[in-house]
Amino acid sequence: MLKKAVTTKFLYDIGALAIVRAETIERASEIAEGCIAGGIPIMEMSFTLNNAGEIIRKLKEKYGVSLCVGAGTVLDSETARHAILEGADFIISPTFNEGVSHICNRYQIPYAPGCTSFSEAVEGLTEGAAFIKAFPISDFYGHQLVKVFKTPLPDMPILASGGITLENLEQWLQNGVDVCGFGSLLTKGTSKEIEENAKKISAIIKEYR
Repeated sequence: MLKKAVTTKFLYDIGALAIVRAETIERASEIAEGCIAGGIPIMEMSFTLNNAGEIIRKLKEKYGVSLCVGAGTVLDSETARHAILEGADFIISPTFNEGVSHICNRYQIPYAPGCTSFSEAVEGLTEGAAFIKAFPISDFYGHQLVKVFKTPLPDMPILASGGITLENLEQWLQNGVDVCGFGSLLTKGTSKEIEENAKKISAIIKEYR
């Protein structure tokens, strides 16, 4: 099966990912081990850090197929290509960029652009986005945002990050979110604490679906 299709389905099937801003491979590995043990083996490494590409490569070398690692905060095609060549399995952006979309399609990598309007979201899908990242408006509108986007276009795949908690995760799922991004729940504390949070998140998603 095509690489893009396999990764996209894996992201949907797991339904959650860790949004990571770890500065060292040691800390990124601690987070990875907790996520893998807890049933959410997906990490987005933010390119707000200059060494994000290096950490992605080292994580892929260390964990192989046990961990799906993508690049986040990718603003341009140059960064996207760098991340992909370092081994990124997917690309997530806070904005929509046509150049990034084209690079991802060329390398058959799922792309999730951040879109703040319905028009922008439709443009992203037209350019081949695998998911539409509801950002940063998910912080303001909450789980209702998913239903607003999906009412006129029910098949729009939504990846939301910001404002999702253990307490309101089920509401996001009820409104149709496809993938949920988590920060502190899956990145703070020890590997064991991250594992426990990952298990709770995974259980809620599996129970709903």
